[in-house]
Amino acid sequence: MKAMTSKEVTKKVFNKEPFFILDVRNETDFNDWKIEGENFEYLNIPYFDLLDGVEEILDKVPTDKEVLVVCAKEGSSVMVAEMLEEAGREVSYLQGGMKAWSEHLEPVKVGDLKDGGAMYQFVRIGKGCLSYAVVSNGEVALIDATRMTDVYLDFAKELGVEIKHVFDTHLHADHISGGRIIAEATGATYWLPPKDADEVTFSYQSLEDGNNVKIGETNIDINALYTPGHTIGSTSFVVDEKYLLSGDILFIDSIGRPDLAGKAEDWVADLRNSLYTRYKQLSDELVVLPAHFMIIEELNEDGSVSEKLGTLFAKNHGLNIEDEAEFRRLVTENLPPQPNAYQEIRETNMGKISPDEEKQREMEIGPNRCAVR
Repeated sequence: MKAMTSKEVTKKVFNKEPFFILDVRNETDFNDWKIEGENFEYLNIPYFDLLDGVEEILDKVPTDKEVLVVCAKEGSSVMVAEMLEEAGREVSYLQGGMKAWSEHLEPVKVGDLKDGGAMYQFVRIGKGCLSYAVVSNGEVALIDATRMTDVYLDFAKELGVEIKHVFDTHLHADHISGGRIIAEATGATYWLPPKDADEVTFSYQSLEDGNNVKIGETNIDINALYTPGHTIGSTSFVVDEKYLLSGDILFIDSIGRPDLAGKAEDWVADLRNSLYTRYKQLSDELVVLPAHFMIIEELNEDGSVSEKLGTLFAKNHGLNIEDEAEFRRLVTENLPPQPNAYQEIRETNMGKISPDEEKQREMEIGPNRCAVR
């Protein structure tokens, strides 16, 4: 019986391969969050309904495509996969279950920068989080790194570059940042917007409007642009006059929600000003690289997530609401449930609490919910 890794499943998502998933978690968990792929088919049968055997579902499990059995942590999927194999079916199970899926990061090269530099995007496919590496002349800056810090450290080692700067575009509420830990491990400078840092318990470099941090010796500048609205400190970056890292302010198919600190009514005006005034002053040719994606259709052919700013101003509904009252209604009344454990995640990112690794995993389980619907 074959164990399939999250990396292998990610390739199937990127390649839009036909694939069948038998998810044996309970119905509520499946409906809340599942492995998504454009050409994936699904069958959700809770594990406890299969304790007496799999005979009743055999006619629902195809024989003409690959089949993957999925559960929360791996154990239940192994047992169901074994029963299916005993019934003559060839199937795989997801190694590490949905916990492993939640943590997988897939690095994708987005494009080249001046004088030999490169921009990389780390796609956290199961969670919808996106983080970045700006590489130039032996140095790298990381932006919105997740708690899976080894991935970034190994990436830098593989490329033979030194991590010099680590940025968070804002104080995250949907996932635990790895920025501070990476900075401590490497001696890099950790940057955080001061307006999001009133309650943090650690030292940091203040990230403010107009900061210009050079990476390497090749003039690949990271220019900070204050764009509040998702949080009061939310900061975007223009990199190499080519890329706009929009944090959680602007996504490909939506805009950021302003309520994760309980300040929706207060921050709506900031959000509108950031999107409709500050971003309007930027070049339409900038390639937007957000901190999250919401739906699998936002992925490009290579698995990356990006779009030109001008295209988003033409097609993203959140950027085309002329009436301010309607905009206010959209971003205050049309919000999905708040992320799981978001208050605990905020407190972790402030340094107020230090949950163990298993607790951190539990806190992050589920989809990201940073966007207005």
